[in-house]
Amino acid sequence: MNKKTAYLGLFTAIAMIFGYVETLLPVFVGVPGVKLGLANLAVVFVLYEYGIKEAALVSVVRILAIGFLFGNLFSIAYSLAGAVVSLVCMALLKRVPGFSVVGVSITGGVTHNLGQLLVAMAIVENFSLMYYLPVLLVAGVITGFCIGVLAQEVRNRISGGPPGKFVKR
Repeated sequence: MNKKTAYLGLFTAIAMIFGYVETLLPVFVGVPGVKLGLANLAVVFVLYEYGIKEAALVSVVRILAIGFLFGNLFSIAYSLAGAVVSLVCMALLKRVPGFSVVGVSITGGVTHNLGQLLVAMAIVENFSLMYYLPVLLVAGVITGFCIGVLAQEVRNRISGGPPGKFVKR
């Protein structure tokens, strides 16, 4: 139990560092809200190595800490909405045979953007924000792919073997 808590603390810290680094990077493609999703690398990794409860814990702690340190209540609301939708979808697809870490991560990237867009439309009470959808879908696929490839590579390197063999010392 203590090892698991320590690992989850470590992954939360990594997610927070990656989240902070993202606040320093310029906005890509001229669309507000499009980011690489580096912090999701830790979340995807924890989802595969521990499960949805642990991944949700890492995600929520990271979102709240980064939001209070570098954002505002709106950024927290957007991030939480995206995180909940993406984590549920990723956890469901993880159980489907044939979906790789990369496929699950792509789904997470796309659904994260959808969750944020839905919250944005609710907050500003304007359905015309849907014009962002095509760009957000493409961005979600690209960033989800990159995070998925990185997550799989981290899993391979940490476990010292094939995926799923993470050595929890």
